[in-house]
Amino acid sequence: MPTAAEKSSSAAAAAGDYATLRELYRPHIESFDYFLDEGLDKMLLSIRPMEITDPSSNSTLRMSLEKGHVLPPMKDDRLEQPLYPQECRQGRISYSGEFKVEAFFQFNDGAPIRQTFNFGHLPIMLMSKLCHLRGADSRKLIYHGEEATEMGGYFISGGMERLIRILIVQKRNYPMGMVRSSFVKRGEGYTDKAVVIRCVQLDQSSSVTVKLYYLQNGSARLGFWFGGREVLLPVGIILKALVDTSDWEIYASLACCYSGEHGKGKGVVSTQLIGERTQIILDEVRALSLLTRKQCLVHIGKYFRSVMDGFEKDDYETVAEAVIKDYILVHLQSDNHAKFNLLIFMLQKLYALVDQTVSPDNPDALQFQEALLPGYLITVFLKDRIQDWLRKSKRLIMEELTKNKSFELSNSMGIRKLLSKHTTSVGRAIESLIKVGRANSQSMLDLPQRDGMTIQAERLNFHRYISHFRSVHRGAAFAKMRTTTVRKLLPESWGFLCPVHTPDGEPCGLLNHMTSTCRISSCYNSEGAIKDFQKIKDKLLAELVRGGMTPLSPKMEHAGPPEILHVHLDGCVVGSIASAKIEEVVNYLRRLKLLSHPATPEDLEVGYVPLSLGGAYPGLYLFTSPARFVRPVKNLVSLPDGEPNIELIGPFEQAFMEIRCPDGGNGGRQELFPATHEEIHPTAILSVVANLTPWSDHNQSPRNMYQCQMAKQTMGFSGQALKFRTDVKAFHLQTPQTPIVRTTTYKKYHMDEFPSGTNAIVAVLSYTGYDMEDAMILNKSAVDRGMFRGDIYQTECIDLSAKRRENVPEVFAKSRLSRDTGDVIDSDGLPRVGETVVPNEQYYSVYNTLTSAIRPVRLKGTEPAAIDYVAINGTNSKGCLEKVNIRLRRKRNPIIGDKFSSRHGQKGVCSQLWPDIDMPFSEHTGMRPDLIINPHAFPSRMTIAMLIESIAAKAGSLHGKFIDATPFASSVKEDGKNPRKYDSIVDELGPMLASYGFNYHGVEVLYSGLFGTDMKCEIFIGPVYYQRLRHMVSDKFQVRTTGRIDQVTRQPIGGRKHGGGIRFGEMERDALLAHGASYLLHDRLHTSSDYHIADVCSLCGSLLTATVMKSETQKKSKRNMLGVNTLKPPKNFACQACQTNKGMETVAMPYVFRYLAAELAAMNIKLDLRLSNRRETPPPNEA
Repeated sequence: MPTAAEKSSSAAAAAGDYATLRELYRPHIESFDYFLDEGLDKMLLSIRPMEITDPSSNSTLRMSLEKGHVLPPMKDDRLEQPLYPQECRQGRISYSGEFKVEAFFQFNDGAPIRQTFNFGHLPIMLMSKLCHLRGADSRKLIYHGEEATEMGGYFISGGMERLIRILIVQKRNYPMGMVRSSFVKRGEGYTDKAVVIRCVQLDQSSSVTVKLYYLQNGSARLGFWFGGREVLLPVGIILKALVDTSDWEIYASLACCYSGEHGKGKGVVSTQLIGERTQIILDEVRALSLLTRKQCLVHIGKYFRSVMDGFEKDDYETVAEAVIKDYILVHLQSDNHAKFNLLIFMLQKLYALVDQTVSPDNPDALQFQEALLPGYLITVFLKDRIQDWLRKSKRLIMEELTKNKSFELSNSMGIRKLLSKHTTSVGRAIESLIKVGRANSQSMLDLPQRDGMTIQAERLNFHRYISHFRSVHRGAAFAKMRTTTVRKLLPESWGFLCPVHTPDGEPCGLLNHMTSTCRISSCYNSEGAIKDFQKIKDKLLAELVRGGMTPLSPKMEHAGPPEILHVHLDGCVVGSIASAKIEEVVNYLRRLKLLSHPATPEDLEVGYVPLSLGGAYPGLYLFTSPARFVRPVKNLVSLPDGEPNIELIGPFEQAFMEIRCPDGGNGGRQELFPATHEEIHPTAILSVVANLTPWSDHNQSPRNMYQCQMAKQTMGFSGQALKFRTDVKAFHLQTPQTPIVRTTTYKKYHMDEFPSGTNAIVAVLSYTGYDMEDAMILNKSAVDRGMFRGDIYQTECIDLSAKRRENVPEVFAKSRLSRDTGDVIDSDGLPRVGETVVPNEQYYSVYNTLTSAIRPVRLKGTEPAAIDYVAINGTNSKGCLEKVNIRLRRKRNPIIGDKFSSRHGQKGVCSQLWPDIDMPFSEHTGMRPDLIINPHAFPSRMTIAMLIESIAAKAGSLHGKFIDATPFASSVKEDGKNPRKYDSIVDELGPMLASYGFNYHGVEVLYSGLFGTDMKCEIFIGPVYYQRLRHMVSDKFQVRTTGRIDQVTRQPIGGRKHGGGIRFGEMERDALLAHGASYLLHDRLHTSSDYHIADVCSLCGSLLTATVMKSETQKKSKRNMLGVNTLKPPKNFACQACQTNKGMETVAMPYVFRYLAAELAAMNIKLDLRLSNRRETPPPNEA
């Protein structure tokens, strides 16, 4: 028996094994952990307490929320039985824990009473702090039906694995200068220029975006969203309402950044117009007779008191203070001096933008963006729902007070009853957010979108699964935009977003993926403790002062760029540094980062924007906040004692840094700007999936993009816990192999746990003409031996309790009278595992407990299926079976029309399965290729890496070793020298082949399998790792002879699922018209569609007036039938309008034409048909 120490060491080893994989999922898990640790409690404390006053007795009830409790998932909410994720997937239920909130009630000024409210259930993220699998080793994970590599990061809602998508949002607490045409539409006198700042509260429970608009008259307006609409206030009123200040102080603070001595030199951001504009701002306030701070507050309070909840009884000043605290620059909380200074800075930046002394910031550049993480989204949405619950509860209590005179606020039981009415709706709203991805709210919550917040974490294969966690989306609103700037690959995203891994087509450039080294800063430090941001800021300020910063007195400094640059720390102006000293301070901070000083967290972003001519607004911007993108680079500063000199940098600072590539060159830099940092490895710019393409530096770029998409569509080894999976549809390759040629990333991320292809012997040869246009010939014998064989698993969850008809319970059972032992259905009414079921065959039966009738259910579809497994998901109170999962397995062996692809974007379909004896064979080895592709696939596509892979795999298989195919390996030079001995890869691999008697360049003489003669030229042949894609003919073919028709038009219905036809549309019609194939056209559009014989009256031309005349002979024939088969006489039609049957004719036409006539008649329009043998209407006396 292993000892406890051995067990713990093996667990630690297992945990260490997958550390690189765990790093990829960390942003999701850490953000949710922070929500559980601190975010929830801080959010509840930030909600304003609810006060209710009884109008009759004037007694008050105050209610505040204190603490939230989320419990781990439990079975039926019993504390002793944990609920594991696997049980949730099987039972199609949610992995969620009970959510309770402690509330304090205070009646008048009495002692507060604590009460706990149950808010339903809150979804729990897998591997978060409340997950039962947290910290489990591989053995425990496998025991609970999970993958050994299970990393979590997603939720289980209704049995489905749902993932909150990381969205890109504007960088928090940074004032951005923007030019947008939509700003002009704000009102008369507005221009297209504004400074926008997205302020996030310190407790991260909400954010407010504040916009400072420039007006044509030189003034400015401050805008923010309040209650679903934008409020615009004159900036002068806000400045005076923030602090007690004089007009002269505002003027001096604003105009300080201009001095005439510099003219239009480097770093000059202001012009003499700033003084006049300041005068206009102050005149606007004076025109409203607002001279003091108190008057300004009263002015603001008058506008807001009527619309602010809970402030009906407060004076105007209190209301205005609340508006300033909750809506204006909220990240600075109640520090009005800091708000005043930041607003002055924003005005200076706005005027610099208007005067074109600085350039506008690009909102599409990653430099000004950050990530919206799952924990933050849940916090924001949960806060909104709880506030909504408080509003509803207050309304209910007020209604009860007015209706019921005996009801009192001191009646705690009655109050609790009313408050508990809508509590569970909060938990349901969060579940709905996870399940549907829609954040329903009255206010916009300052989120970029409301829909599409979550996606399904599909496990089609490991590449696809891992990509979901690394993807960042620009937002649904941008998908509809027709501008190209959003989708452009901008240089700012170098090293953070992969330039290769983005889909082609509609979402191109909007759905990006983080590079393999990119991380997202979190609220936890490297030891796993929550960061104390306030302590970090205090220490950092002390270090800045030591480095030479002048701390800010309460008012703004009376100077500005270019002599003095302002220092911003997380959106707060903290001081200023002389521009001559600033570079020393920046280098000092970077050195502290490398030495892991407590004042500088490892992910501190030191954004130094230098002085420039018309560039970005200069200054030193420091960021410590979470949700920023960071990546490691090598700092070239030499450290004592050989300390590691890896530094984490962000996209904001990267744009102004000198980082060289590790190729030994200087990148064309001038001597004035020496490199201070170096890239660790060139592959750091690629995502995990893009890094798996061997020698991608030898391919044309679009081919690498195609491979990133096709790797995610591969039918691979989806998981080792396949027998426990209940996916609606899962693809599984039976005989996967590990690639002989692989990159270092392949091993680093344990891709061998989920292989996705086969090493096939590929010959590049034009053979028999069945390989034109990307078609490929497969060796039939290789397929028979198991190459590319696969299965599709489909799980059907049958819940009889949900399908009840008229409340009659149904259960699974088999008829006792049935004596058929060869039947698929077992004695319990469920199918036997391993049986094969053919279409339309019964595979389970249901027993109706009321009528005692047995209802067998037949297999739908057109192909047979094997019963792979049957799982029971619980019974009803009487112990009868009500809910089961039945998984069907369908064979999918390669056939003509299936899609295959190499790892270089060379996709093609199988055009022929050729017998082994007819394939060409090698003169040397007698080997026959598994796959033949056309040589024309290479010249235009330039996938040279595929040819190199073929040579390398050949050499590797002969030498019995894996070949390293990491891209850009030849670009990495140490001390200016290339560590590789050879100039090219072929020179390295050629001698390996030659040593075994093969051709140096990987070609061989082949003999024709049909004629037995040698082929005139040498053929390139070798192993290439091929993938089988999920697109298969068996799932796509559509064929129909006769079948269902549409009830209204009588035309065949569409859709493969319903056995419909293929639409013969307008363009197909045009093609047949161009060919003059009129009979074929008539056949498709009439005979084979809605052929109809109509009775038309040639007298009045009506199509709709035919009625049946019942003659005496018809009546007689019915009477005389009496068991004798008599022929039915033909029906006699007469025209209802003409009252005669003389002009009736039968005409063949499409039924839809008759339908058109009926629709026109409904609109009082008569359709008149002129028949070729039309008779004129008879005179009235004749009729």
